Amino acid sequence: MVGLRLSIVGLCLLMVALPARGANILGLFSSHSPSHLILHMSMIKTLAENGHNVTVVTMMKPTVTHKDIHVIVVPMTDEQEELLESQMNEMAGQKNSFIDTMLRLMSGMRLMVDSQLELLSDPRFQRIYETKFDLMFMGYFINDFQLGVAAKLQVPVIVSWMQAPMLAVDELVGNPTETSYVPNLGTSLARGEKMGFVKRLQNLGMEVIVRIMWTIFDRRLEKYYNQQFGHEVNFPTLGEMKRNVSMLFTNSHSVSEGPIRPLVPAVAEIGGIQVKDQPDPLPEDIAQFLENAQNGAILLALGTNIKSTAVKPELVRSMFKVLSGLKQHVIWKWEDLDNTPGKSANILYKKWLPQDDILAHPKIKLFINHGGRGGITEAQYHGVPMLALPIFGDQPGNAENMQKAGYGVALDLLQLNEDNFKANIQEVLNNKQYALTIGRFSQLYRDRPLTAKQTVLYWTDYVLRYKGAPHLQSPSVHMGIVAYHNLDVYAVLTAALSLVLFLTWRALKFTCRKLCGKSKTSKKVKRQ
Repeated sequence: MVGLRLSIVGLCLLMVALPARGANILGLFSSHSPSHLILHMSMIKTLAENGHNVTVVTMMKPTVTHKDIHVIVVPMTDEQEELLESQMNEMAGQKNSFIDTMLRLMSGMRLMVDSQLELLSDPRFQRIYETKFDLMFMGYFINDFQLGVAAKLQVPVIVSWMQAPMLAVDELVGNPTETSYVPNLGTSLARGEKMGFVKRLQNLGMEVIVRIMWTIFDRRLEKYYNQQFGHEVNFPTLGEMKRNVSMLFTNSHSVSEGPIRPLVPAVAEIGGIQVKDQPDPLPEDIAQFLENAQNGAILLALGTNIKSTAVKPELVRSMFKVLSGLKQHVIWKWEDLDNTPGKSANILYKKWLPQDDILAHPKIKLFINHGGRGGITEAQYHGVPMLALPIFGDQPGNAENMQKAGYGVALDLLQLNEDNFKANIQEVLNNKQYALTIGRFSQLYRDRPLTAKQTVLYWTDYVLRYKGAPHLQSPSVHMGIVAYHNLDVYAVLTAALSLVLFLTWRALKFTCRKLCGKSKTSKKVKRQ
């Protein structure tokens, strides 16, 4: 009886103690992009489900959350929201390359960077300094200055990035950027494709441009850092904080997606983190709509950054005319339900969609998207062929890579008309090779020693166990440009070789003079 009581008491103590084991984790996700936030919150939700105590600061209300996540929303002002929406609408009306988007961020769209600085001074954010944290996650979007928050809290930091590793985040953990075979964000490369001379030249040119832009950004970000934290006593510099990032989580899986690239131990790939192990039940109207789709269904969603209403009216009319004439059912993400493109029995308009859950439904035969990384990843995971209509940023490159890999086709949104839109839809629906190709990829994408969620949990706990895990750091983060590229060694070797060559030349010259001198003397003696 006594033993039973002791066992019950021990069990109760264990149940009380278990939550206390969870670390206090701060997630700072200030990118004003709902799609970015979905990925960040999916990662954080994994931690909350496994007993960690999580506080998230963001600029918008997340659609992915958990009962044990404390969310602090510090939104933009109404004026800022209107300005940003206006800028996004402007981008939807013109062709935008990756470089164009970067230039916009440096000038007209500085709001997306500046607002992340303003957030740090908001009283709602300032209250987080009153809590003792063990670790901070920072969603990266040209916001290096926010590393000062980790310095002030005296916690290690893990950076979360929305793509495969690229220059800006590579440098945080000393990951090598190999331009001869690893493409930049602005360079398209199909899985398994080798870069020829022209492509390598293009990739090198892109890296030079990106490095110049990032140098300009770095100066501005350091100014912001000093502006926000310069008054702190004995505070590390921004450079010191960037050299002490514990880990980088990237939304990629290079083994399946390609290209194979070098990854230092401080980089963990968590591509597909937003995909659920088991899809949630669909809303009743969507579920019923799909069940009635005798010929399959199409999902059309152009992302979360640009509203569908921002697309040019003539393009929307062409899209509606084609989609309303199909035998397939169409679920169309459309924000203004009072002003839809038109009424058709085979089209269901929804302001918001559980995209991952819909793509998991067996009736979905085609996903028409904007080439965003998150949507393409979900379609690849579920094996759904695609038609991409890219708009800006990384989207054109993502769409081109998707097409080259054989997972679907890409069409310039601004070049869309009834004929080419219908032809591309019929091509993907009727050519079974797209479904077979992406189906094979889906199997490869899922085949990992650890799932994305397990990877997040393992490496987060690892960083916590080893107090930031400084032993994972690459030595390169503490090296200057000269040492990293061995320029001083090459300079010494070049100087030594030059000296040897010079002395050899002098010795040969001296020897030649001596020999020539003796020869002349001998000739004079013979003549006498």
